[in-house]
Amino acid sequence: MFVESQPEEAHADVWDLTRETISLADVGGLAEVKERLELAFLAPLRNPELRRLYGKSLRGGLVLYGPPGCGKSFIARALAGELGAGFLSVSIDDVLDKYVGQSEANLHGLFMQARRNAPCVLFFDEIDALGRRRAHLSSDVLRTTVNQLLLELDGVEHGNEGVFVLAATNHPWDIDPALRRPGRFDRMLLVLPPDTEARKAIFRTHLHDRPVAGIDLTQLAMRSDGYSGADIAHVCDSAAEKALIDSARSGEVRMIEMRDVEAALAEVRPSLGPWFEMARNVVAFANPSGDYNDLRDYMRSKRLL
Repeated sequence: MFVESQPEEAHADVWDLTRETISLADVGGLAEVKERLELAFLAPLRNPELRRLYGKSLRGGLVLYGPPGCGKSFIARALAGELGAGFLSVSIDDVLDKYVGQSEANLHGLFMQARRNAPCVLFFDEIDALGRRRAHLSSDVLRTTVNQLLLELDGVEHGNEGVFVLAATNHPWDIDPALRRPGRFDRMLLVLPPDTEARKAIFRTHLHDRPVAGIDLTQLAMRSDGYSGADIAHVCDSAAEKALIDSARSGEVRMIEMRDVEAALAEVRPSLGPWFEMARNVVAFANPSGDYNDLRDYMRSKRLL
């Protein structure tokens, strides 16, 4: 039950704004994703004269969607680093509040902070939780929160020039259709499970600060097709655990070897099956607009459809 109250006024810059040091070069593989981001955001920013000539605004809203654990949040951070922009990461807990009207005030405060610190990437993680289809909501409070998000995206009163609004979701089909209209989140970009080069980079990252010997990253990347980045991180943790237990038992420290990672690969299975099962129904029966054609083509290439 929501309690009527007079919430305190939001103060300026109350959320943590970071300056990311990573860039898209730190994202392994995913060449198509990088190219789309270049066209959507980076090229207009780097070419102000062409931007003025062609009337291209720096406003933008883009949804990164795809299976869980595949690096959507990391890509958003890398884009902020590439832009040299501030980065505000927003979760549903940053917005929703038990006091009537405070959730809307929180949203307004977040956008105002992003506007004051432009250029800024405002990143909404799990946007489907915050911007769920209003027809499926039983709470009037949640409906008004979605309405406030629509107003802020439009930026009619304050303007959103230099505010790059990104969102990530595993369930794009649950987002309110009004959020997908022009000028809002009008572009969607599919972030797929990591390709071979990306898997190689992920293995390298998660083994980098650990004692390793004789690790063949290329072979590991080839043998982990279908694994998410989170799955690969789990494989590396499991391999490290095996070497640690052996060292504890023998009293002699030994390196993490290929046999450890191979054994971990045999135990840790890809976690993305349930997501693709759910996506199959959307692609096959709820794609009249063609929004999920990229996903359809990928699933066909992997014989998942």
